[in-house]
Amino acid sequence: VGFSECDFRYCVAITLKKMSSGAADVRQRKKQSCTESDKMAPEQKNKENSKLGRSPKYVLVQRFAKLFFGCLAAVTSGMMYAVYLSTYHERKFWFSSRQELEREITFQGDSAIYYSFYKELLKAPSFERGVYELTHNNKTVSLKTINAVQQMTLYPELIASVLYQASGSEEVIEPVYFYIGIVFGLQGIYVTALFVTSWVMSGTWLAGMLTVAWFIINRTDTTRIDYSIPSRENWALPYFACQVAALTGYLKKNLNCSAEKFCYLLVNASTYTFMMMWEYSHYLLFVQAVSLFLLDSFALAQTEKVHEVYKIYLFSLFLGYLLQFENSALLVSPLLSLVAALMLSKCLQMNMKKGTFISRLLKIMYIYLVLTVAVTLNFLLKMFVPHKENEHLLKFIEVKLGLNTTKNFTMNWLLCQESLQAPSQDFFLRLTQSSLLPFYILVLVICLFSVTQVVFRRICGEPLKETVKLEDGRIGERPEIVYHVIHTILLGCLAMCLEGMKYLWTPYVCMLAAFGVCSPELWMTLFKWLRLKAVHPILLALILSMAVPTIIGFSLWKEFFPRIMTELTELQEFYDPDTVELMTWIKRQAPVAAVFAGSPQLMGVIKLCTGWMVSSLPLYNDDDLLKRNENIYQIYSKRSAEDIYKILTSYKANFLIIEDSICNEVGPVRGCRVKDLLDIANGHVVCEEGDNYAYSKYGRFCHEIKMNYSPYVNYFTRVYWNRSYFVYRINTVISFQS
Repeated sequence: VGFSECDFRYCVAITLKKMSSGAADVRQRKKQSCTESDKMAPEQKNKENSKLGRSPKYVLVQRFAKLFFGCLAAVTSGMMYAVYLSTYHERKFWFSSRQELEREITFQGDSAIYYSFYKELLKAPSFERGVYELTHNNKTVSLKTINAVQQMTLYPELIASVLYQASGSEEVIEPVYFYIGIVFGLQGIYVTALFVTSWVMSGTWLAGMLTVAWFIINRTDTTRIDYSIPSRENWALPYFACQVAALTGYLKKNLNCSAEKFCYLLVNASTYTFMMMWEYSHYLLFVQAVSLFLLDSFALAQTEKVHEVYKIYLFSLFLGYLLQFENSALLVSPLLSLVAALMLSKCLQMNMKKGTFISRLLKIMYIYLVLTVAVTLNFLLKMFVPHKENEHLLKFIEVKLGLNTTKNFTMNWLLCQESLQAPSQDFFLRLTQSSLLPFYILVLVICLFSVTQVVFRRICGEPLKETVKLEDGRIGERPEIVYHVIHTILLGCLAMCLEGMKYLWTPYVCMLAAFGVCSPELWMTLFKWLRLKAVHPILLALILSMAVPTIIGFSLWKEFFPRIMTELTELQEFYDPDTVELMTWIKRQAPVAAVFAGSPQLMGVIKLCTGWMVSSLPLYNDDDLLKRNENIYQIYSKRSAEDIYKILTSYKANFLIIEDSICNEVGPVRGCRVKDLLDIANGHVVCEEGDNYAYSKYGRFCHEIKMNYSPYVNYFTRVYWNRSYFVYRINTVISFQS
């Protein structure tokens, strides 16, 4: 009201003057931030302590005791979880009473392949020779030389073999115990990192204890360690949890210089290690980068810190590209495109945090610019950089989203996998029964509304407070909280699409829910909205932050602790005599130069247990191996004996193994069985009145070959069988006598 043109011109002149001095101010503040925070923090704390009548020595002892017992609880939680996993694994598989062959059979599918290369490294005359044989491997897949270190991300096995030999553990512990012991130890670090993250956010290690409790109780949905010990995510996710814990501390306001440097170095080390441990790590880091981008776009964190994390991403991508044998997948990754776009757009963002009308317009332009540049850059990189590693992922996403349809066997087989389906109702029921989901939703809603309020204030030009006090009730102004809110929402969206993504989302659900119920700031934020007057809100917030997690802890102890103890005391029997007999026969009767053909999952076990060459592997990041798997799966289709013979001999296979469980599979979902998918891919499905019927002039090969009549006996000779497996020698000289 009464705002004249002269006033407007005056405001514009002042704004331009401030904008011109903004860059210099930022540089000056960046140099002085550590020094000022180090100087101001003790002075403010000394004033507060003098008001409360506390001596500095008393406060120092109190803080040291809190830190000591918190670290002790975090380390103890991690160690107890590792011991729990080891004990549960022993009870489940009877590992100590098994022979080596029976132990190795417990590694299934891709897990068997990873452990087999670990064995080969230990058998090599030297570490250098072992690495060379893995990078020029021609003894695993017939007619194919592969760089196993690059293609299968075998850095965990390289590290494990070096540690085993360098530590002199050959005479102390068996290789298999050493290997799984490292994995279980990493899971302990995983839990410890989640403990620390929740502790840093809430200020009390009670939140860390509750995080660990929820993590263990919901172990079915937080980790795949029970099903696949050597899987890449079991090696990688503990490092990502450490990175998140360090990033949480790094984003905090008023952090002293030494703590900030420590967090920065830990983010550096854990980010790089995480990228080297898992081939899909850059996708998860991309989700994290999007979270930081949104955090910075609304001016809720220090831009300098966020851009330092972007530099860490670039450095990790560069080193990963070099040490992963010039992995082109990293060059065309969305992470690189986004970070490059953010760095290019950094200059424009310098003028956006002044609270002016122009800055609000530039903010919208900035977000649009970053997204446009990122998409364009990624498109250009894919045009000029040759890449094939992740094309199947893009095709899968297209089919999953309904943008395309396909009859391709591999795509449809992936779509039928449980981990790539939408999460079931049982998943949400389990989280609700453990009280995790209700409290997570409560905490998320409060934090989300608080963050929305803060964003609205920033848009209106209101600056953030340098120090957020408990009585302010503004939990949404803490940058580390905003980051975790955005991060869990993005991971949750992925988990709602693919059930396998729950293993990335659920651990941070445990952490965020535990932080919320133990944080007085969260309760104070809620009471500020409710405008409580009958009870002092600060006192009530402090009481609830202790009482609520205590009640939750006792209820969880009463309901779930007996179940966990039952798991550890109950002996389970895992024994597969048919597979043991098959492996024993191969080692005793099959020629050393023989090549076996069969399902990729079985081929992985054969490679581990016998060392014989196979025609395919259970890997899905290589187009040639995917095509091999589809071709060899034709043994369960309705194809002629001659067709199957030509396919197998093209891969120099000498023996064929038919699995009765696949040939006579009765799946819960019709259309997702291997033989159904093959019929669809081969065009052997006829639709009549809404029903699908498989039709071909040939019978199903895996059934017909068991009949021992011509022409099948002309091409194949049965040499071994048991209840589960039928082994046929592929004849080199074909007899056409009936």
